Amino acid sequence: MENTYTSKQVSEETGLSIPTLRYYEEIGLIRGIERDDHGYRLYSQSDLAWFHFLKYFRAIGMPIRELKQVFALHHLESTTTTARRQFMESYRQKVVDQLKELEQTLERIDDKIELFKNLEALENGFERGRSTRMDNACRRRTSVE
Repeated sequence: MENTYTSKQVSEETGLSIPTLRYYEEIGLIRGIERDDHGYRLYSQSDLAWFHFLKYFRAIGMPIRELKQVFALHHLESTTTTARRQFMESYRQKVVDQLKELEQTLERIDDKIELFKNLEALENGFERGRSTRMDNACRRRTSVE
């Protein structure tokens, strides 16, 4: 008989929370989880490997919706390696597009930071000029008296 693992053991091994393990089962990202006589989940070695697989794809930013597509491709007998590669190429392009958007956003943020630095310099120059004018006025008043 194959080794089985409790939810706690799988959680500790994968770093996924127990609610996440249940959620993945609930939404169909993992199927066929056995139960013991008391109804507790018992995970197999292949379930454990699949959770690592899911965690990897979540770590690279893949949304649940697309994880479901990966699951479907993985479990369809008719799915080819080519189809899986094409899926990953498509996902890669989405990530590249997101990076471009983030770079544009970062440029806008940098522009705004530069604007605020320039405004600060103007304000500080104005304050220094104002302070110098007030000091001079006070000196003139004191020397006249």
